[in-house]
Amino acid sequence: MSFDLVVIGTGPGGYVAAIRAAQLGMSVAVVEKRATHGGTCLNIGCIPSKALLHASEMFHEAGHVFAKLGVKIAAPELDLPAMMGHKDATVKSNVQGIDFLFKKNKITVHRGTGRIVATGKVEVTSDGGDKAVIEAKNILIATGSDVAGLPGITIDEKTVVSSTGALLLEKVPEHLVVIGAGVIGLELGSVWQRLGARVTVIEYLDRILPGLDGEVAKAFQRLLERQGFTFKLGRKVTGVDGGKVSFEPAAGGEAETDTADVVLVAVGRRPYTDGLGLAEVGVKLDGKGRVEIDGHYATSVPGIYAIGDVVTGPMLAHKAEDEGMAVAELLAGKAGHVNYDVIPAVVYTSPEVAAVGRTEEDLKAAGVPYKVGKFSFLANGRAKSILKTDGFVKILAHAETDRVLGVHIIGPGAGEAIAEAAVLMEFSGSAEDLARTCHAHPTLSEAVKEAALAVDKRAIHA
Repeated sequence: MSFDLVVIGTGPGGYVAAIRAAQLGMSVAVVEKRATHGGTCLNIGCIPSKALLHASEMFHEAGHVFAKLGVKIAAPELDLPAMMGHKDATVKSNVQGIDFLFKKNKITVHRGTGRIVATGKVEVTSDGGDKAVIEAKNILIATGSDVAGLPGITIDEKTVVSSTGALLLEKVPEHLVVIGAGVIGLELGSVWQRLGARVTVIEYLDRILPGLDGEVAKAFQRLLERQGFTFKLGRKVTGVDGGKVSFEPAAGGEAETDTADVVLVAVGRRPYTDGLGLAEVGVKLDGKGRVEIDGHYATSVPGIYAIGDVVTGPMLAHKAEDEGMAVAELLAGKAGHVNYDVIPAVVYTSPEVAAVGRTEEDLKAAGVPYKVGKFSFLANGRAKSILKTDGFVKILAHAETDRVLGVHIIGPGAGEAIAEAAVLMEFSGSAEDLARTCHAHPTLSEAVKEAALAVDKRAIHA
């Protein structure tokens, strides 16, 4: 069994790399230890969480918004098993779609755990213990990431859960304590808060969503507090005993405790390289356990490449997908490339938060002169009509060239609207370019145009 490319892992990065390589005429095999393809994202991450986020938002709107729109219904009743059934059906549909794509592109699938035993050789061990060796001109590591834990805290996926367990709860907790105010913690916290849980978020830093624009993060925190979230920032968790969480001020001070039905540990993720045989074949890792690569995704061993969560950069499915496309094209002698300055990020809460490019803090630290244009959804006609006026659009443009350097949106449909900004920035567009582009009326996207106009203090509806 010899191939042009063997991909270890069929998450977003791995399966996209495999398909693109097959499109380019390569013989391709993939190795996957799960029973289904799609990795964390499709099975226990992005897709199931978005299914529950949407369903819980509909439940909340039925109970709190419909009457304002003139729709009178009895108080909605939660059928949690049915909601979980919707989540599971969504996952099944997506992972089956990858099976179809692999067959369509004549990609050979090997079920089992992959281990690189030598340059150009991958050993696959099935669940039953059978072993087979696949030979390949090139090997791509796309094994993704795993949940990062906290020292001394045991995750049992019942009382103390990771993101995986938080997607499988059999009842709504009365009190959910979330450790970590990043994307995962806030998204899953918002699911259970909308379904009736009281949610407390404990964060080591003095802010939520580290890395996000500071002004947007503060505004978002206020909105979540209005929804019922409680934040305890600048706190270090020292222990979890059942549902009892012990913590203290990060800067030192008197210890505190809180008790919950469920504790969600959401402090990030770590690259997954366990059992791959990397040390034995000489593949170097950095100080954070990530695979070291050059500008063409090549590791320290010729013929072995790596992409996605297992290498440096944001742990985002779409970043991994673009890297998968790029490495396949590079192997085919084409000019594969990823612009890491234009990788959007989205928090799928309600309202959504989305960003691409630089923050104000980034620009200040780098000494880059910039202008700011902001526009509130409160002044957007479409937002008023659908009763979703929280949030704003913020555009950062270079003070001298007017080139857009960053766009930050908090509000309805932010995750979709950010694509417009990404396209603009990919072509080095200016705020003027965006301001002079006609946007349909009435749409939420008009707020983006108005923010671009506001860069030169000429917004019409502000």
